[in-house]
Amino acid sequence: MEAGIVTGSGLADVLPLAPLQEGLLFHALYDEGQADVYNVQLVMDLVGPVDGVVLRASVQGLLDRHPNLRAGFLSEGLDKTVQAIASRVEVPWREVDLSGVGQSARDEAVAKLLGEDRAARFEIERPPLLRCLLIRLGPERFRFVLTNHHILLDGWSLPLLVRELFALYERGGDPRSLPPARPYRDYLAWLAGQDRPAMVERWSEALAGFTEPTLIAPHHTERDVALPEHLSIELPEGITDGLAAVARAHRLTLNSLVQGVWGLLLGRLLGRDDVVFGVTVSGRPPQVAGVEDMIGLFINTLPVRVRLDPGVSLPVVCGRVQQQQVELMGSHYVGLAEVQRAVGVGELFDTLFVFENYPLDGEGVLPQAGGVRVSGAESHDATHYPVSLAVIPGRELRFRLDYRTDVVGADTARVLGERLVRLLEAVVADPDQPTGRLGILAWEERQQVLDTGLGVVCEVPRVGLPELLATQAQTSPDTIAVIFDEERLTYRQLHQRVNQLAHRLIELGAGPEQVVALLMPRSTDLVVAVLAVLKTGAAYLPIDTDYPPQRIDFMLTDARPVVAVTTETTQHLVGDTPQLVIDQA
Repeated sequence: MEAGIVTGSGLADVLPLAPLQEGLLFHALYDEGQADVYNVQLVMDLVGPVDGVVLRASVQGLLDRHPNLRAGFLSEGLDKTVQAIASRVEVPWREVDLSGVGQSARDEAVAKLLGEDRAARFEIERPPLLRCLLIRLGPERFRFVLTNHHILLDGWSLPLLVRELFALYERGGDPRSLPPARPYRDYLAWLAGQDRPAMVERWSEALAGFTEPTLIAPHHTERDVALPEHLSIELPEGITDGLAAVARAHRLTLNSLVQGVWGLLLGRLLGRDDVVFGVTVSGRPPQVAGVEDMIGLFINTLPVRVRLDPGVSLPVVCGRVQQQQVELMGSHYVGLAEVQRAVGVGELFDTLFVFENYPLDGEGVLPQAGGVRVSGAESHDATHYPVSLAVIPGRELRFRLDYRTDVVGADTARVLGERLVRLLEAVVADPDQPTGRLGILAWEERQQVLDTGLGVVCEVPRVGLPELLATQAQTSPDTIAVIFDEERLTYRQLHQRVNQLAHRLIELGAGPEQVVALLMPRSTDLVVAVLAVLKTGAAYLPIDTDYPPQRIDFMLTDARPVVAVTTETTQHLVGDTPQLVIDQA
């Protein structure tokens, strides 16, 4: 294990992996020559007399207090992948002074530094998978960048980490000044005691009958994964209030309501009534004491199944989704790969849905210490999925649609966002209308579809089928015209047989204003008979030979055909009607 531990640091512990850590490790090792989309970058603007030495000591204090932040992930030569915890590691630290640079050049330099920092891969075996960059912008103005691999931390942990960081800064960076932290190891120990096969079985039951993955980009590859672009969508306060009212009236969470809308949108896009997408769950079991204050990776990605019924309202659909999710809450602690293997259809989905409830700019999250305050903060993260939808609650509900530009174009992403908003507005306007009546197309798109449905206007020869057959028999006589079982007829042969039968029918009285009945099984002779009747100018009356005799008698009496074309097996059905037995002719 020496390859994963800083020389001379020693090994403090060896721990198993949490479910999502297993998946993130796979992506980290999948193609080490590409940028790792799971680098998470937290950028904070600091105002005040920042002491770089104390700030560095404070980050070091975080590493000292939380062993899981000193983890390296090892698999080579081992039966099972582990996270090896170093006794001590030094935080990678870099300081850059741009205070003497002009505004334009400084902005450009900061953007370059942030881009390079986010793109630089971590060596997943070598801790710490965390680094810091402190940029001096001017007198008492700094930008502090904390970058970590997602395998260490989830979104809930980031505000906890920030608060603890500034508590340490207030105390000069000494970790002994704070109470002992709740160890992440307690969660992993609880996890190891769970019945994972039983959890997988419950997922298998929940996804029973699901046979086709829900993929909006079925031909994409995970190689050469690009960092996503972002599309921001903000609902007006009135629509946000309307959605909340619909959710309350139907005893739904806002999360469940928006999940149902997203499932409906995917179903419409793919023409499916049974869809699955990924959802991020918190993964913090209430059975573990103090889990809400633990720092680490707890979240998990698991499927949500939405079965659509055009005859019921969206709140009914959402209610079923919510009920299933409640029943599966105790099974959130298995890996997605285990679920997919149990279902047996391979990759289940390629879209991710995240309902965020840990904003970095919330009250009490951006602290101040030692005369230094955080004036703003933002976090940059990504996933490997072609499309991810993040829902950010607030007075005005916001959405962030992340899309990989190597798979989904900007225009497609924009249309997705517009259709999502259109569905949400429709639900507010009439929550009880059946889902089959909820439209996703804009007026212009609908008109375009209707216009396309008219087809291309083309001139059609004003002649009948017999004339068209004669022309075809002349231009391509040896081309196959009819196939039935082993029998084949060319256009020449078909034309000859039609002419022969038409002459026989004319001799029996067939012609304009007359009716010829056809009581024949499906066959080549039936095709010949239809064309022959048309050539005489008469109308043909097809009669199903499986009809009851009384019904056949009624049809023949009512239509009074001049002749009935039959076969040896059907000639007994026509009674006194004149007939031509075609296989005796």
